Amino acid sequence: MPTYAAAIPRPPRTLTELEQATLLKVTGEHRDGFRDHCIFAVALGTGLREHEIAALDVGDVLHDDGRVRRRITLRTFKRSSTEPATQEVFIPDSLWYKLGKLVSWKRGQGESLAADAPLFVSRRGRRISTRTPRYLFAVWQRRAGLDRPFNFHALRHTALTNLYRATRDIRLVQRQARHKSVDTTTVYASPSDEDILRAVRELPC
Repeated sequence: MPTYAAAIPRPPRTLTELEQATLLKVTGEHRDGFRDHCIFAVALGTGLREHEIAALDVGDVLHDDGRVRRRITLRTFKRSSTEPATQEVFIPDSLWYKLGKLVSWKRGQGESLAADAPLFVSRRGRRISTRTPRYLFAVWQRRAGLDRPFNFHALRHTALTNLYRATRDIRLVQRQARHKSVDTTTVYASPSDEDILRAVRELPC
């Protein structure tokens, strides 16, 4: 018979605030890390999965007049046969600003800004593969000196956990996560290790 503790569902693994800040600082300050910085910022700001990020086109984030959109319309995403042909996620202010800088950076690199051009390209000038974000995340974790390894999907878990902490609105998180059932989303309402540490740090004992 399982113990009570074993029956308590554990929350998904997420990066702490310090780990997030360290990752973004290291990639943002590195001369060759800006593209990768933006990949991680998209994941942390929207909760997109790696294949959804790899599939983004310039036109998904830019209006025809060159302005950065406030929401991204997805054509490639995890779907069932009953779901619509597109989905949307909203962009936080800090990511909106970074996407504007990314467009300027791409222009300086000579990369295409056509609507159907890939937003993130490889060193060979082609669309990044779905494996690329996973590989880059592993590389930059080591460079950032993170103590524990994460897979790329942990950035999605971190984004949605951050959103729940900020709003305490599980329905709002469900919409940004694009979950069919709110039951799937409730995992982000579970207290994380960081939540527990904050709560017990000042306990008298």
